[in-house]
Amino acid sequence: MIKKIWLNFIGMLPKKYWFILIAFILTQLSPSVVMLILFENDFSGSEAELIGMSVFIGFTLGFIVISLIALRIKPDPDFIHNQADIGKTIRWSISGIFLAFAAQYIAGIIEMNLLGIEPGSENTDMIVDMATAVPFMIPVVAVFVPIIEELVFRMVIFGSLFKRFGFWIAAISSGLIFAVVHWDFEHLLVYLAMGIVFAYLYVKTKRIIVPIMAHVGINSFVMLIQVVYGEQLQDLMEQLEELEQTIQAIGGLFI
Repeated sequence: MIKKIWLNFIGMLPKKYWFILIAFILTQLSPSVVMLILFENDFSGSEAELIGMSVFIGFTLGFIVISLIALRIKPDPDFIHNQADIGKTIRWSISGIFLAFAAQYIAGIIEMNLLGIEPGSENTDMIVDMATAVPFMIPVVAVFVPIIEELVFRMVIFGSLFKRFGFWIAAISSGLIFAVVHWDFEHLLVYLAMGIVFAYLYVKTKRIIVPIMAHVGINSFVMLIQVVYGEQLQDLMEQLEELEQTIQAIGGLFI
């Protein structure tokens, strides 16, 4: 069944979309090339700074190229009729952030209680470390990457499969690819759940900007909490732990 889906997908994919897919693949590979160039030119920063700067340069260039290609592509006919108006687009963009968070939370609960998978992601931790070392990474992770991923996984892959197989097969297939590309197989269910939500937003509004804005909202929140205010939140948590220990110690005097 999966083989049949992919053979049909390859056959039905418009030529215009292949340029986006090729640009996306090159974008994924570009940090390695940039890293080699920086290393050969005696880059003086730490390992985290080297990786972060390589990702920043590679994905910034990829974002520019993919965006320019996407702007020259006419919208798919299936996503032109009955498009959401501006008000509905704004409402679903905001609602989409909460839907994606809810899907992420529910998937995390399932992973923890049924599959025994601990919360937390090595992929997210690595990205946070890079963004902390290279602040230029923040807009890349918060804005550029979500735009690239929604154009590739929702507009190109989901949109092409949706015409032939309907919502669920298209959403699950594109969601699984979205999950695999993040190389975080332990939390496959979380990425899949978010991918399905973004696909739903695209179909509901017929506007790719809606899942883009929801995805940008999710990533921006992570960057804001874990990078921009990460140290302050860590200090606050430590103060709360000290306060809890003090309260317990005082309470122990009256037992």
